[in-house]
Amino acid sequence: MRFENLKLPGIVLITPSKFGDNRGYFSETFRSDLFMEHIGPVVFVQDNQSLSAEVGTIRGLHFQLQPRAQGKLVRCAGGSILDVAVDIRKGSPTFGKHVKVELSAENGQQLWIPAGFAHGFCTLQPNSILSYKVTDYYSAEYDRGLLWNDPDIGIEWPVSSDEAVLSTKDIAQPGLSDLDTNFSY
Repeated sequence: MRFENLKLPGIVLITPSKFGDNRGYFSETFRSDLFMEHIGPVVFVQDNQSLSAEVGTIRGLHFQLQPRAQGKLVRCAGGSILDVAVDIRKGSPTFGKHVKVELSAENGQQLWIPAGFAHGFCTLQPNSILSYKVTDYYSAEYDRGLLWNDPDIGIEWPVSSDEAVLSTKDIAQPGLSDLDTNFSY
């Protein structure tokens, strides 16, 4: 298992090893000891999975405020996605900056996104399945979002605003300049 720190501090790309033969492959997708060694002590309390049927489906950018903030370990179990994390920690030198990586069932890579970052993704293939572990339970009271196409963030999505498949909730999220967040650097 390889752990690669990305350009935003705390965001880590994890590439599990795959061992294959004529039957297929085997891969350890999570090991607590290696996670603790490379990222630190984390306790996951909930596993989530979503299916996005159409190419160009965008979910996000989502986060939960403290005290119910969530770290997320994200992987694509079917199809492929463009996964994005945005730094929303006030006072951070990388506030409003983002990273994006392609996660797919084929590459098996995972993205660790700690609390203090908004998360979203866009499907690149039909029937893409996202599976992720989180460090706190879902809380409607603390659930928040950030506008997916805010020009102040400048994410280059693989679809235009006209092509994107979005929820009503995600269309109405605030921009970075209006964001109400309680994360500090």
